[in-house]
Amino acid sequence: MGRRRNRGRSVHGVLLLDKPLHLSSNHALQQVKRLFDAAKAGHTGSLDPLATGMLPICLGEATKISAFLLDADKTYRFKFKLGTKTATADAEGEVIASCPYEQITAADVEKALPQFTGDIEQVPPMYSALKKDGQRLYDLARQGIEVERKSRPVTIYSLDMLSFEAGEVELEVKCSKGTYVRTLAEDIGEVLGSCAYVTELRRLSVGPYSGEMVTMEQLQSLASDDYAALDAQMLELDSGIIDWPEVRLDADSAYYLKLGQPVQVARAPTDGWVRIYDETHFIGVGEIQDDGRVAPKRMMVGID
Repeated sequence: MGRRRNRGRSVHGVLLLDKPLHLSSNHALQQVKRLFDAAKAGHTGSLDPLATGMLPICLGEATKISAFLLDADKTYRFKFKLGTKTATADAEGEVIASCPYEQITAADVEKALPQFTGDIEQVPPMYSALKKDGQRLYDLARQGIEVERKSRPVTIYSLDMLSFEAGEVELEVKCSKGTYVRTLAEDIGEVLGSCAYVTELRRLSVGPYSGEMVTMEQLQSLASDDYAALDAQMLELDSGIIDWPEVRLDADSAYYLKLGQPVQVARAPTDGWVRIYDETHFIGVGEIQDDGRVAPKRMMVGID
C-alpha cells in the first residue's frame, strides 16, 4: 500500500513577506508554504520579479480574506530613469527608444506631479496579466503583438518626489487597486517631454498592512521541526479587515450563523461587510442584508 501523501499543517494567519528581488510572487508563495508546511496558502496580489517589498501571504483559513486585499490601496516607492524607453517600461525590457532629458529639472518634475494625482485614467501596459480575448497581454507582447487597450480609471491619493539626480527620479505614491507604476512613470516622462522606465520598485503597504516585514532569509533561519518560531511571525486572521465594523454574537446566534443562517443582531451596522466574532474569537465575515440581518459569507472552519 502506498504511503499517504502529507497534505501539510493546518496553520492559519497572515505573513507580511518582504519579497526579494528577482523572485516571482508565486515562487515566493511556494517557498513560504514549504517552510511552514502549510496545507493551504495564497498571496494578495502579485509583485513583478524586479519589485521588492510587501507581499502578504495568507495561510490556511486566511486565504478566505485574501480576495478583499486584492482591492486594497497600496503604497510604493519607486525610481525611474528619464531619457530611455524600454519594451516593458522597466529594466527587464530591451531599450526601444532614447529621448532628450538633460533640460529637465527637479522643479519641472514637481510641477508635473499634480496632474497625476486624484482620479486619473491609465492605459494598461502590454506587459501585464490582463487578458484580451482569453490571452494574457504579456503573452501577446512576447509574440510581438500589440493590441488596443482601453484606459481605466485609477486614483492617486498622493504622489511625492523624494529625490532627483542626473535624470533619475525617486517618488512615493499611494494609489488605488489597478494602478500600474510602470505606466505612471512612462506618462510622467512623456509630460516632461522625454521618456522613462522604472529602475526600482518597492511596495511599502497593502491596505491596513504597513511597516515591519519578514525576509525570506529570516524565515529560513527560524525554520525548525516545531514551527513555533515561524508561526510567531504571523498576524491574526482578521488583521486584513481590521478597519471593517465588527459584530459580536452570543452562543445561540453564532451557532445558527455557522449553519449558514442569517441572524438578527442588535445595534449591527445597517449595510455593508462586517467581521464577525463569537464570544471568544473571530469566526468569519458577513454582509448585512436588506432586512438588517447578518448573513454569513466566508466562515472560518477548524479554528479553535
